Amino acid sequence: MDRQDLTKHPAVFRPKLLTTLRTYDRTALAADLTAGVVVGIVAVPLAIAFAIASGVAPDKGIVTAVVAGLCVSLLGGSRVQIGGPTGAFIVIVSGIVAQYGVDGLIAATALAGVFLVLMGVARLGAVIKFVPHPVIVGFTSGIAVIIFSSQIKDLLGLRMGQVPAEFVHKWPEYAAHLGVWTPQAAAIALATVIIVSLWPRVSRRVPGSIVALAVTTTAVAALGLPVETIGSRFGHLPATLPSPRLPDLGWSEWCSLVQPAFTIALLGAIESLLSAVIADGLIGGRHRSNTELIAQGVANIASSSFGGIPATGAIARTVTNIKNGGRTPVAGIVHALTVLAAVLCFGRWLERIPLACLAGILAVVCYHMSEWRSFRDLLKGPRSDVIVLVVTFLLTVLVDLTVAIEVGMVLAAFTFMRRMAEVTEVSVVARELADRPESSGVARRLPEGVELYRINGPFFFGVSHKFEEADRVTGSRPKARILQMNRVPVMDATGLHALKTFAAKCRRNRIELCLVGVQEQPLKLMRRSGLYDEIGPGAYFGTLEAALERVSGGRTPPA
Repeated sequence: MDRQDLTKHPAVFRPKLLTTLRTYDRTALAADLTAGVVVGIVAVPLAIAFAIASGVAPDKGIVTAVVAGLCVSLLGGSRVQIGGPTGAFIVIVSGIVAQYGVDGLIAATALAGVFLVLMGVARLGAVIKFVPHPVIVGFTSGIAVIIFSSQIKDLLGLRMGQVPAEFVHKWPEYAAHLGVWTPQAAAIALATVIIVSLWPRVSRRVPGSIVALAVTTTAVAALGLPVETIGSRFGHLPATLPSPRLPDLGWSEWCSLVQPAFTIALLGAIESLLSAVIADGLIGGRHRSNTELIAQGVANIASSSFGGIPATGAIARTVTNIKNGGRTPVAGIVHALTVLAAVLCFGRWLERIPLACLAGILAVVCYHMSEWRSFRDLLKGPRSDVIVLVVTFLLTVLVDLTVAIEVGMVLAAFTFMRRMAEVTEVSVVARELADRPESSGVARRLPEGVELYRINGPFFFGVSHKFEEADRVTGSRPKARILQMNRVPVMDATGLHALKTFAAKCRRNRIELCLVGVQEQPLKLMRRSGLYDEIGPGAYFGTLEAALERVSGGRTPPA
């Protein structure tokens, strides 16, 4: 295969690490080391917070950041992508854990990894990009609302039992326990939000979340504040990575996890490719989407084998990596090793982190994740997009993320088809219209007994009824019909069926049929179906004038 063929058909799996190492030097290594360490430090509290919010032990988030982050950087299709647990998965993970337990989560994560690998092998990286923007904003904003609602207990230090899983049941429980809140915990959460929000004005080199973590943890230890910490709720953090194991589940349980696993895979694909696209814009690069999907799949399989949770490309950490100088996957590798070193060396200190601080960090994450500006702007757009946005958002919050994505995609598809149907016009021009002021010059030239049909736009199932109605409206039996298709870029099976029915009716009534300007895709479809030969090669014309000359017996009718 020559170079041109390789360009047209690039390899499915080509990790960026191998590409960047060809020109790697000491300057790049120094920048990647700095960026990797900074991102690794940022990732530690986030990994712990995401795990706790998902309903699993904090060490599960650490394992995911280390194992999945390492795999994404070693095998991924982006130069600067940082992989690990993200807030987008919290809703799905907590639901799976509540219904199937931790073993069910491990199995679903592994299945999701397999789905992601298959997506990459099938070259679906470009297809994922066609998920409509209102659907993405709708479920992302919904996830942010759900995550924030799950943190109220720790934000206020409410002394209550298990928080209900359903959104509508959470708030009555919170209201019932407002009288037993902990002022110290609320103060720590508020201080965390203020520090994380305002610290970038002081310095962008040191992340505000790390400053908030250090300040609040020191304050709790020095003042002996009566607030919950990681250690008081979850015990000691393991000093090593767990041994790989398979979940103990039966065949029926594996089958029941296919749907949630596919949701994890779809969301992981969307998040990772969105992150890669954003990174491309910042560094002027171009990621390899199919390679990225395969890497994300391997990362989730590896993470689940060590008991980790789902992982994907983390937009905020990827941007942090870029802003601190990271330009190759080596920075992501250093990030994963930094997380591992932090737990091994400072695990006992991490146990002292107050949960109110982690809840405050998550509150800021939810604010940025909510995309409220995009939500506001979309509400000013077309009504169909507003419906898709609001329905996806409400279903995410009140029902289920899987249902929200499915319904949102279907609604978006229907609204798109409706728009296409509205822009496609089917008209009939007959001689009796010649004296009307709106009729065209071509209409006045039509010979006696000739009808001209025009289709402007895609000829698909959403507009085939317009063609049939136009045919019924004429009601007459002319000697010839001309079908002008030079403005029909695509045609589907329903459009083809309508055309077949139209041609059969013309043959049955001995009406000559001429087709003008048939474009490439409709012509290929007609050839494959046999309709081209049924109509006859002599019925196809490049211009309307040629067809008019044919039906007028070789004489061009006067204008």
